[in-house]
Amino acid sequence: MTADTVAVAVDAHAAVELPPRAERARQAEAAADRLRAAGVEAVAVTWVDNAGITRVKAVPLGGLVHAAQWGVGAAPCFDVFLADDAITTSPIIGGPTGDLRLYPDLDRVVPLAAQPGWAWAPGDRHTQAGTPHPGCQRLFARRMEATAAARGIGLKAGIEVEWVAALAGAPADEPQYPTHGPAYGMHRLTDLSDYLRDVLRALGEQGLDVLQIHPEYAPGQFEVSVAPEGPVAAADTAVLVRHTIRAVSNRHGLRVSFAPVVEAGTVGNGGHLHLSLWREGRNLGRGGSGPHGLTAEAEGFLAGVLAALPELLVLGCSSPAGYLRLVPSHWAGAYQCWGLENREAALRLVTGSAGERSAAANAEVKCFDASANPYLAVGAVLAAGLAGMEQRLALPPEFTGDPAAAAPGTVPRLPARPAESIAAYERSAVLREALGEPLYQAVLAVRRAEAEQYADTTPERMVAATRWRY
Repeated sequence: MTADTVAVAVDAHAAVELPPRAERARQAEAAADRLRAAGVEAVAVTWVDNAGITRVKAVPLGGLVHAAQWGVGAAPCFDVFLADDAITTSPIIGGPTGDLRLYPDLDRVVPLAAQPGWAWAPGDRHTQAGTPHPGCQRLFARRMEATAAARGIGLKAGIEVEWVAALAGAPADEPQYPTHGPAYGMHRLTDLSDYLRDVLRALGEQGLDVLQIHPEYAPGQFEVSVAPEGPVAAADTAVLVRHTIRAVSNRHGLRVSFAPVVEAGTVGNGGHLHLSLWREGRNLGRGGSGPHGLTAEAEGFLAGVLAALPELLVLGCSSPAGYLRLVPSHWAGAYQCWGLENREAALRLVTGSAGERSAAANAEVKCFDASANPYLAVGAVLAAGLAGMEQRLALPPEFTGDPAAAAPGTVPRLPARPAESIAAYERSAVLREALGEPLYQAVLAVRRAEAEQYADTTPERMVAATRWRY
């Protein structure tokens, strides 16, 4: 990343400053009136930690104005929590001392359709002095979105949500499924039609535009996709969709897992990131002279993402269990290559159907899973892509077919274990500069600690330990 790129990222910092306190109070009063009319009594304010776990502080509706003005206490040590709630430390963040303030984003507050009386809002974390917390993952994503905007680039993104539904009363170590129909089969949808209808209904009542919902490959597995949004909004939506699915599932006597792998040796849950670049209302994935109509800017961006995938796995495949999902010939994107509609490539180019390509053309990062913090994932992809665009990188030759069937050494394999991606992350100047030292070091501390936790664990024990954490 060039010095100019770093300067833009620093200038974009202003985009995450808090509005004046009086303005926040007025906005909170108006939000509270709307929520009260909807029967809301309390607001859950969430953030996602570096292990990919959504954490929460909640306030009664009467306390929303105070929370918007002064924030809610949230210790900085959450930045070094592991998925099992153990706590590590980094050179900058860690230990029992200090406090932060969690501020609800009232532009995104919404009553929860499957949790009557409750509303939800994503939170941004600031210091007690009111300055942005350098370890806040959502503020990082907002900075990167602002950095792209400063270059005239808009990004539309969407994160597919896959989950496995199991019977709530079954033993935790022996998942039992409410349907045993074929993969992608109508049998499964029929068995659970009331449940899936209620998922759709709740998402729709919360203002989300669902594109499709369907059974997936593994036992008890389903997927839902929503319309693309800006990168921070897409990460918010991914959090909200998962909350909603979990709440609806509880009402149907089901327990859900978004873990990368629910049973060792089976296909896992992905968290595929779709993205498209836009400038002045034009999709940069169409109408260019590059491969399959890519413009030079879009090609440079995607080339930057493709080149950085080994280190991006630290942010998009957070749990050590995620590497059990990255299996060749399982549509998980285990190889560092790209291809048009190639579901084995880590970077899949999607042009869309004839007639809608100017709107639909996008790329899919297939190697990410649901253990990722979505704010880190979208922010880091933006950082890598913008660096590739600045350097005017070109994509390598396209790969068609299954890279696992290619001659050895033909197609690079993505890291097969955490240590390899951690090493790539430590070599990445782009991610280090984009994240900033406090967040970079906190992520590194968590990844090292979790890699050590599971270094000598069998796949079965690793899956059992992480199955119900996500």
